[in-house]
Amino acid sequence: MSTSPTRRSRGRWLPLAVFAAIAVLLAAGVWLSRNPNRDALPSPLIGKPAPDFRLPALHEPGRMVTAAELRGEPYLLNVWGSWCPGCREEHAVISEFAKTKRVRVIGYNWKDEHSDALRWLEQFGNPYWLVLVDYEGHAAIDWGIYGAPETFLVDGDGTIVWKYVGPMTPEVLRTQLLPQVERLEAP
Repeated sequence: MSTSPTRRSRGRWLPLAVFAAIAVLLAAGVWLSRNPNRDALPSPLIGKPAPDFRLPALHEPGRMVTAAELRGEPYLLNVWGSWCPGCREEHAVISEFAKTKRVRVIGYNWKDEHSDALRWLEQFGNPYWLVLVDYEGHAAIDWGIYGAPETFLVDGDGTIVWKYVGPMTPEVLRTQLLPQVERLEAP
């Protein structure tokens, strides 16, 4: 049983066609990955009310803080933990921004030991107007938090207007956060 010359000819081109298809897919992947912020996940919460929560204050044992108590003025919610290397990396940037007092900077201590969080703030300084604690990480689920550091900007009505995943840098502060803060400050 012999194969026809046409069938043999098609068989020769099959590996070349497979190679060409793979090359096209790789080229498309390289083209799509040229976005420098490709690791950032857009938050479905942008433009929506900040989730309700009731969390303890780190420095005031027994005090529970709710989302409703924070409404009325904008705030920056910075998710951090003493165990987080990126949080240490961004701490100076957050501290410098907090000194401007343009918006309240609220710490969200996530999945940390109470004593470790206090020690970390003593060592590196406390730039926060208030530090909330989510020991178990339950409220973080509603915020869509999947790692630290993460930072949210919430307007005075309690709507999330901006989110950044990863360590805050001077460039991110200047090019992303400050324009958002200026929009909130505009009459």
